[in-house]
Amino acid sequence: MTRSDQGRDEDLKALAFETRAIHVGQEPDPATGAVAVPIYQTSLFVQDDVDRDKGWFYSRTGNPTRAALERCIASLEGAAHGFCYGSGVAAEDAVLRLLRPGDHLVVSRDLYGGTYRLLRRVWEDGGLSFTPADLTDPSAVTAAWRSETRMVWIESPTNPRLQIVDIGAVAALSRERGAIGVVDNTLASPYLQQPLGLGADVVVHSTTKYLGGHSDVIGGWVGTSSDGLAERLGLLQAATGAVPGPMDAFLILRGVKTLAVRMERHCANAAAVAEFLAGHPAVAAVHYPGLASHPGHDLAAKQMAGFGGMVSFTLAGGEAAARAVCAGTRLFALGGSLGGVESLISYPPTMSHFPMQGTELAADPALVRLSVGIEAAADLIADLEQALGSLA
Repeated sequence: MTRSDQGRDEDLKALAFETRAIHVGQEPDPATGAVAVPIYQTSLFVQDDVDRDKGWFYSRTGNPTRAALERCIASLEGAAHGFCYGSGVAAEDAVLRLLRPGDHLVVSRDLYGGTYRLLRRVWEDGGLSFTPADLTDPSAVTAAWRSETRMVWIESPTNPRLQIVDIGAVAALSRERGAIGVVDNTLASPYLQQPLGLGADVVVHSTTKYLGGHSDVIGGWVGTSSDGLAERLGLLQAATGAVPGPMDAFLILRGVKTLAVRMERHCANAAAVAEFLAGHPAVAAVHYPGLASHPGHDLAAKQMAGFGGMVSFTLAGGEAAARAVCAGTRLFALGGSLGGVESLISYPPTMSHFPMQGTELAADPALVRLSVGIEAAADLIADLEQALGSLA
């Protein structure tokens, strides 16, 4: 980022979220006046001489399209520094590289399957250890703590049961004990929640999901306001090279422009779907923080600007019923991702959370997860109604 870029971002800081999503990092191209940030599809930037470049050297270490996206998301998350990666898991891997062999993490018991696999199948061999705990209970965090604990990994809402963690309380506990508080903010998006403002040290996203929003690109992002952590993350980004290409950065940046309006519709539709499911006799329980019956409802209302677009529920008929519903929807496509404009239905035990099969963290076999899109709510409810009706 040049000094003029930094000054412009500071000028925009006081503006509303929706305005910053469209303007931060996205000033008209000085060479042509193009409104959209150009796709700098180049690997190399020619230098002025052997000791001086034009601010860009090689696209692994920096690319103007990627830099625009990094600046924009950083503004939306209230971060002083932001770094893009080639996927959400690559972003998580970069954060875990802040640790050293022998270090220990406390993580949520309700944890994304890809994060669990990265920890269990990759980083345990690299010398890290971790303990799952119910992060909704601060005493459970304390009980899981070890002398070598150096990081607490928070999801809120969690995936797939949409539990709500008091980010401020857990982050404060982590900081008091000298550990890094990390929040995976993917399910909320920065429109609904900014963890750094709640006290976290690091925030991570799969930009594949709500930030991109259209199921057409893979990416990840990490943000922090700590200069020390940022220096290390910047080195890791350049040294390991797990970066997105300029076209990927362009697509995510385009998605970010409409994040606010999309999230409003995701939230409204999810609330309608959750209310419908809560009243259906085939449904045993609905997990959605927007329902007053949800144990984290009051906390979610306090630390989030909305309750999100994810809903999960368990079927009274158990696994067979859950599988039948997943096979019976027409508008809800069967897929293991989330956050796109189209609605998705998934079966966590064998899809997003299959790495936990056979462990104490395995997903409930009666559980179904919905990523509620921005279609007409009435059509989505009718689709679920016919799928549930087939159970009779």
